[in-house]
Amino acid sequence: MNTPPSRRDLFAAAACLPFVSRAAAQDSPQPVPLSEDPGPPFRISLAQWSLHRTIRGGELDALDFPRHAREVYGIDAVEYVNQFFADKACDFEYLTELKKRADDAQVRSLLIMVDGEGALAASDDAERRRAIEAHYKWVVAARLLGCHSIRVNAAGDGEREQRMQLAADSLTTLADYAGQYEINVIVENHGGLSSDGSWLAGVMKLANHERVGTLPDFGNFQIQAGEWYDRYLGTQELMPFAKAVSAKSHAFDAEGNETNTDYRRMLKIVLDADYSGYVGIEYEGSDHSEHDGIQATKALLERVRDEITRDTSR
Repeated sequence: MNTPPSRRDLFAAAACLPFVSRAAAQDSPQPVPLSEDPGPPFRISLAQWSLHRTIRGGELDALDFPRHAREVYGIDAVEYVNQFFADKACDFEYLTELKKRADDAQVRSLLIMVDGEGALAASDDAERRRAIEAHYKWVVAARLLGCHSIRVNAAGDGEREQRMQLAADSLTTLADYAGQYEINVIVENHGGLSSDGSWLAGVMKLANHERVGTLPDFGNFQIQAGEWYDRYLGTQELMPFAKAVSAKSHAFDAEGNETNTDYRRMLKIVLDADYSGYVGIEYEGSDHSEHDGIQATKALLERVRDEITRDTSR
């Protein structure tokens, strides 16, 4: 299981300090994988957003999400969404309880998807600095939970090239801080320019930081109303920098295939990039219940994974 955080980590989280010393982070025991077994070509995790209606409707306590993932879906790794505990980033007791419940269920906490903390590519220097510092508490929270990353957004304003440079600058500043806690800062294609694969890949190249990466989402390539970036090209462009992958799903046909994304084609792109981490289920549709949508996505990922494994072993 993940190694518990040190006293210094707990103090930093409780106090929400905007800065910590590198020594404090280096003294902290680091989280370790649940298993060193290489296993299948990729493993399956569950993004908390898949259950956003269930959680918001009061049918599932966010603290019980890890146990729910394990007991209901047989999934042993999860991705949190800060919207479900937005006021708890500095709540040491809450985070400790969440970690305990994940550990008790033998579920690994992978990352926190962070929204609502400001525009990291804002053209106004003061606004951008506030956004960077607003993410610090989530870095510490991720460290406490044993995650490897926080997922951020690269929203902003200004011209394409200017925004690319501003995003890269903010990400490297945030990653320098996050590195003290052995946490990565990863960007999802999440609307606007970030859904332009060539733009976000350009941000990664400018940042050129070992702790800055991407979280390619199979479905989030809508730049604006009526304008879509090619999802396969975009994923291919983002995979060289990927530290996580999101298998977005909305609807399924009678054979269990996702109707918007060719999962076999997409997962081949993922694996051709030598990615061997987790692929997170993120069901966001309305044609099925959240439970059925998660089950359908999991079944599809498992089927395609088995097909790819058979093909490569011949």
